[in-house]
Amino acid sequence: MENNPAIENKVQLMEFLASGIKPVADWRIGIEHEKFCFDLKTKAPLPYQGKKGIKAVLEGFQKFGWKGIKEQGKLIALEKDGASVTLEPAGQLELSGAPLETIHQTCDEVTFHLYQAKEIGNVLGVGFIGLGFHPTMSREEAPAMPKARYEIMRNYMPQVGALGLDMMLRTTTVQVNLDFGSEADMVKKFRVGLALQPLATALFANSPFSEGKPNGFKSYRSHIWLDTDPARTGMLPFVFEDGFGFERYVDYVLDVPMYFVYRDGYINAAGQSFRDFMKGELGAYPGHKPKMSDWTDHLTTVFPEVRLKTYLEMRGADGGTWSRLCALPAFWVGLLYDQSALDAAWDLVKGWSTGERQEMRNNVPMMALETPWGKRTFLDLAREVLDISDHGLNNRARLSNSGESEQGFLQILKTSVEQGKCPADEILEAYSGPWNQNIDKIFDELSY
Repeated sequence: MENNPAIENKVQLMEFLASGIKPVADWRIGIEHEKFCFDLKTKAPLPYQGKKGIKAVLEGFQKFGWKGIKEQGKLIALEKDGASVTLEPAGQLELSGAPLETIHQTCDEVTFHLYQAKEIGNVLGVGFIGLGFHPTMSREEAPAMPKARYEIMRNYMPQVGALGLDMMLRTTTVQVNLDFGSEADMVKKFRVGLALQPLATALFANSPFSEGKPNGFKSYRSHIWLDTDPARTGMLPFVFEDGFGFERYVDYVLDVPMYFVYRDGYINAAGQSFRDFMKGELGAYPGHKPKMSDWTDHLTTVFPEVRLKTYLEMRGADGGTWSRLCALPAFWVGLLYDQSALDAAWDLVKGWSTGERQEMRNNVPMMALETPWGKRTFLDLAREVLDISDHGLNNRARLSNSGESEQGFLQILKTSVEQGKCPADEILEAYSGPWNQNIDKIFDELSY
């Protein structure tokens, strides 16, 4: 079969998603995390060029065996051993990890990457920090990266939402990508993932500052997604409807407006229809029909709280500290990779209405762990869900070389619940207390 066949019908698009079905033995864990890069002296974001630039950071990674990837002659990404390092629109650096078998391995991968980053940073005078939203940088101060697709998005975003540019330029996240064993298994995991995504947002809420001051939110990053682009974001109520499966998701993605077509360069198709493209009637590229690479590109331009490709992406968490980068995959693997845990999680959420799920999603950016859950709060929900996840990890029984369970990676989340504080609560207390409202302290205290 041709690696990049022409798309003749919708069945091919469904078959592409279904190609992700794997036996349990082949299920893997892929972590992605983004971080802001800054000048250690001035705390300013890094431009692309210069001795303390993003390009120099990428070149530093090449000394560790990472292979460079260029666009129009400019270094924009790296790859090594199934992992990649890429640039977000304002120079946020993203590690997309290799698919690995255990959380021990994913945490080791993150650790090696951050040690390399620190070594590069020590040479260049550059620091790295994980927060859901940049604590000081304005939109106007955001540097531009030499990636053509981002220019298309920059121009289109203000047409469809007030905060889309903030999403692009000033946010970071950590996510985990997980497999499924059948269409029915995908559906159940998708539903549990969507229903509990606001809880993950609360546990990882870490963006209470913008432009140097408290912004009134615990997860401003999460708030931003509520006004980015309603056509491609949200809680996807149709996922909970009878009959949901690969075909229904394909129909949804087909109705999401396009950004671009790539043919030896980017063709601006912002706002145009993939359905028209399939009929050879795309205004930006008339007389041509899509190839499978166009579909895989288009799948990356939808941004719901959980996203389906040939795996499921859990997308609700703010970027955060080193230990929380390891906690996020543990949280979701415990819930979704053990059948008894998945069943228990579904039993917990299956009675929630569309309105209740949306209300939790709307409340969590400001309230985090205090978000109402019926007559209780997310603190109570977190206790129940963490207990389910803990049991799931225990049942997986995937031990490290030194005999430790994956359950240990949940400890930082359990501590948050015991103390009733998300990360935003902790840094707001520090800001009002020992930092004496000096926002620059956040770079000193929380960088990797």
